[in-house]
Amino acid sequence: MDLNMERWPTDASIVSFEEGNPDENPWINGKPQKEEIKVETYNPRWAEQYEIRKAEINAAVPGRLGIEHVGSTAVPGLPAKPVIDIDLIVPDPELEGEYVPVLQGLGYELTIRERSWYQHRMLRREEPRVNLHVFGPACPEHARHILFRDWLREQPADRKRYAEAKMLAKDGVTTAHDYNRRKQDVVLDIYQEIFKSRGWI
Repeated sequence: MDLNMERWPTDASIVSFEEGNPDENPWINGKPQKEEIKVETYNPRWAEQYEIRKAEINAAVPGRLGIEHVGSTAVPGLPAKPVIDIDLIVPDPELEGEYVPVLQGLGYELTIRERSWYQHRMLRREEPRVNLHVFGPACPEHARHILFRDWLREQPADRKRYAEAKMLAKDGVTTAHDYNRRKQDVVLDIYQEIFKSRGWI
């Protein structure tokens, strides 16, 4: 990933964690059902599964601006939920007709629409499980995904620290929201290290 690419957001926008409208209901088909949160040891097949999905998406969405494997399954050696997280960058996420129908043809279902939070959309696919996040150009959240992924790939101490936080966070929770909330402090601490290393804070 070229951090100097034309569509990369400003440093100031990356270090500012915006929140969406708390009154917005992002769930298109209702909140997801409770499920057991499983965190597995790293599986090299996750990278292979991403490449398959990437090729399918590239062929189906010719107007895309970028596609990246993000999240824990993109970090070799890191335990993860067996869910392939993918960021898809399109010219305008509001124009759902330009990408949602073709992705539905690949087995994805639009489950989240967050207009107040970076125009984020998420489509979900099963077997293997994929969470496909759609953002527009120069999106700070996408930039943070890339920075976090690359940092954990290169920093074994923080990779170990994050792995431990994930294992603790999964116990006793039944939603991804609660799982993410329980490890959020460690995530934010690591982001602070990333930003300091770049002289942004």
